[in-house]
Amino acid sequence: MGASDAHAHPDRGGEPQDGARGSGHGHSHGPSLDAALEGSAAGIRAVKLSLLALAATAAAQLVVVLVSGSVALLADTVHNVTDALTAIPLWIAFAIGRRAPTRRYPYGFERAEDLAGIFIVLVIAGSAAFAAWEAVRRLMDPRPVERLGLVMAAAVIGFAGNELVALYRIRVGRRIGSAALVADGRHARADSMTSLGVLAGAIGVALGLERADPIAGLAITAVIAVVLVQATREVARRILDGTDPSTIPLLESVAAAVEGVEHVTSAKARWTGHALNAELEIQVAPDLTVQRAHRIAEEVEHELLHAVPQLRGVTVHVDPHDHGSHFEGPMIHHRDR
Repeated sequence: MGASDAHAHPDRGGEPQDGARGSGHGHSHGPSLDAALEGSAAGIRAVKLSLLALAATAAAQLVVVLVSGSVALLADTVHNVTDALTAIPLWIAFAIGRRAPTRRYPYGFERAEDLAGIFIVLVIAGSAAFAAWEAVRRLMDPRPVERLGLVMAAAVIGFAGNELVALYRIRVGRRIGSAALVADGRHARADSMTSLGVLAGAIGVALGLERADPIAGLAITAVIAVVLVQATREVARRILDGTDPSTIPLLESVAAAVEGVEHVTSAKARWTGHALNAELEIQVAPDLTVQRAHRIAEEVEHELLHAVPQLRGVTVHVDPHDHGSHFEGPMIHHRDR
């Protein structure tokens, strides 16, 4: 079983990938071929809608900041503005990720989405630093907060707008497998929590606590710091090719259940943007023909593509189960959605 076999599969542009050779399959994953494009389109749509919602929220809050002088509301507004701005590089990343692979970039451009995730983390860190600076400055030099009713109303608007955006971004991000979009959703959720801090600060000032507003600004900074840690972990895991703890066991169990698979030697998976790619090494009976072993590999990738969410590419290496037999090298079966 020392022969090797590969198949020509259509890439996102509809042409065979460079270097592929062979014949077609008895089954088809046609609807899955556009999964990455559909995911990018859903991501762009989520970014557009959330950008409009956050821009409207920040604009309403900014008007109140100018007439009230609330530092807590200023910190919340700045965070809302930066949250809206992070949608722009994420939008660009989704658009770049839709481009078809080239000979120079054979794995495509979906890693741009992960780079956008790094930018989002840096923006969250910057907004935390700004909020902390303004809060400390106002603690040292207190100033009166005016129009508390408007401040409270702006805080409620900020909470509602950001929480709706957070729910939408996180839901879409998890559905398409985008860590960057989920991180941006967490960013929006931090904004919703900080809006509640603004409300608490305004109530404190109304009750006669002079420094309640900058203290609320410090509390906002702490919340942003927590979100920063969460978003950093999520994005760093993707950059370092980490997966969920359940991914590898799922790959192994699905492959092992295929008839003819004697043993799953190894399984690996990595994310590029919102697409998951996997490599498996399986063992089959040593007396099988190359054609039969190939069909088993086909069935393995068929089952995996249907069972594992966001899985777009599978490479299956086939080895004989009897390690004492003569073996020249693995048979490799590769499939891209």
